[in-house]
Amino acid sequence: MGNNITIQHVPFHPNLTPKQSASKPGKSFIEHLQDAQQELKISKHASERMQERGIEINGAQWQEITSHVLAAQKKGVKQPLVLTEQAAFIVSAKNATVITVMDRTEAKSQLFTNIDGTIIL
Repeated sequence: MGNNITIQHVPFHPNLTPKQSASKPGKSFIEHLQDAQQELKISKHASERMQERGIEINGAQWQEITSHVLAAQKKGVKQPLVLTEQAAFIVSAKNATVITVMDRTEAKSQLFTNIDGTIIL
């Protein structure tokens, strides 16, 4: 029994060079992976407040809130107030968690303390 080895030659094209992905600016794979894994959570307290107040957020709105909070976090914001047409959210950007929620009419009469940024959507 002999070994049948087939050798194939790959043509060499001196004018073709491999793509240089490392020289392109942008996010690394790890950065994209970390961004994909980060999602805002809702604390038990905030979840209860949303149910009590009849506040519903659809997937697109939630994604928009999440992306703005993550962008604010990258700029050093630790606890933003997020205002939408329907509700006001206090978020811990550090923990990526919604701490509390109130509807906009209720939010008009509130004094917000311990926030270091505001996101208006």
